[in-house]
Amino acid sequence: MTATTVYSARKILTMNPMQPEATHVAVRDGRVLAVGSLDEMHAWGDFALDERFASKVLMPGLVEGHCHLKEGSMWDWAYLGWFDRRDPQGKVWSGLRSMEAVVARLAEIAARMQAEGRPESEPLVAWGFDPIYFGGERMTVEHVDRASATRPIVIGHANGHLMNVNSAMLRIADITGDNEVEGVVKFAAGPAAGEPTGELQEPAAMFLVLRRIGNAGLLAPMTEAGVRSFARLACMQGVTTATDLVNKLTEEDCGVLERATGGEDFAVRILPAFQAFHGTHGAAQGAEHVRSLMPRNTDRLRYGLVKMMLDGSIQGFSARLRWPGHFNGAPNGIWVTAPAQYEADFETYHRAGLTIHTHTNGDEASEVAIDAIGRVLARAPRPDHRHTLQHGQMIDAPLFRRMAALGLCANLFANHIWYWGDQHYEMTMGPDRANRLDACGSALAAGVPLAIHSDAPVTPLGPLFTAWCAVNRVTPKGRVLGTAERITVEQALRAITLGAAWTLKLDGEIGSIECGKRADFCVLEEDPLAIDPMRLKDLRVWGTVLSGRVFEA
Repeated sequence: MTATTVYSARKILTMNPMQPEATHVAVRDGRVLAVGSLDEMHAWGDFALDERFASKVLMPGLVEGHCHLKEGSMWDWAYLGWFDRRDPQGKVWSGLRSMEAVVARLAEIAARMQAEGRPESEPLVAWGFDPIYFGGERMTVEHVDRASATRPIVIGHANGHLMNVNSAMLRIADITGDNEVEGVVKFAAGPAAGEPTGELQEPAAMFLVLRRIGNAGLLAPMTEAGVRSFARLACMQGVTTATDLVNKLTEEDCGVLERATGGEDFAVRILPAFQAFHGTHGAAQGAEHVRSLMPRNTDRLRYGLVKMMLDGSIQGFSARLRWPGHFNGAPNGIWVTAPAQYEADFETYHRAGLTIHTHTNGDEASEVAIDAIGRVLARAPRPDHRHTLQHGQMIDAPLFRRMAALGLCANLFANHIWYWGDQHYEMTMGPDRANRLDACGSALAAGVPLAIHSDAPVTPLGPLFTAWCAVNRVTPKGRVLGTAERITVEQALRAITLGAAWTLKLDGEIGSIECGKRADFCVLEEDPLAIDPMRLKDLRVWGTVLSGRVFEA
């Protein structure tokens, strides 16, 4: 008979409403055999009692339903974010609170590269920048050229939808005032009127640079080292299942994923989503490609998701908003995928039996997606499809009710409330719409299956912090954005476990601690239900258990 291990704990939060709490869990063959008291474990025969968690609290392994594996490798490049941030080695990088500080860090790195004898043609790549914190001042070539006018500089924004470059990079990319690609921003007035500012919005414009220097930042090729670094971060945050929600899934990409996840010491289950926008495949070919990969699935690597994209970033002013548009009068954003093309491609992937996750930030984009999906489902009904709108930051109650009627799920970007809530209140949406930002309460009231996420590396990986955002809805300036949209700690914990598992069609395997499911646990030092909800983000994670294998953070 296969050996059985019984783990004792101060408390086990199961997320199973029929048995919410327990003190012991039996594990056999990487699955949960039984949950209950120590006496109840004896009914299954002999076992080894493991008491390493006797003083700790177990809950289901946390599920990050929208992040990117680049969270593990972005630190190969320079960090330019507003907030302090910890890298995978534990070093804290200070946030940069002015445009001058950003330029100074770039100049410092450029000087170091020159001193190291690195060729002038080698680009300086940075990430995490967001000008919205600087009072609306936009970065231009004039700023970046102060760091270096000769070495190409490429700066990815925190949202992943925009970049800034210097004049050297504009020359290399052949970007001039004559360029008509949507997203190439140009000076509106002054001596440089009509010339590019160096800001590039959304994939089509950014591609003009990336085709010259190779992919970088969020779009850089995956490496095994980067994927393993992500796994370490995931373990530190209690995450046992995570998505890579944009991946071209080339044979090279798949090889990296399969080698990295193939080792028994790999601590997280990965679900990569095929990039079904601006890719090399048409929809029919893309669908066949994803289906052809699914026989290669293992416990730690699951193919089968598709990622589509409609609009851009709200704080980058490239999202599509319904009337009255942006609070500060900025023009409406960009269709990353034309609505008609989205509907046609969505139907192809849907008819292929795949699960589709769609990026919609602005409420116009969400409405367009819901309209299109409704028409597709009328033509091609499919029970239990679980297609999911990702981010959905401006979805209101009527749209949630329509989503519920169509069987759609929502994975809301709760971290946005903290990281950009003040900016949305003051600049992009105005107070009333900002108060329903990432409206978790309305989603649950409408009966929409709910997950919440970090979109790492856009914001740091950490589902307990994400739960804290959804529960408290506090901004850095101390605002509470929409008390009616707050959810309880219990609801938030469900959203980062069983709720996220539902959107990935894995709720039969993970998301709760009950007989037959994978033995995936998050090991906590305290009980999240017994503390002040404002302390939820500060809970210490001891480590994780993935399919019965213990990993200490």
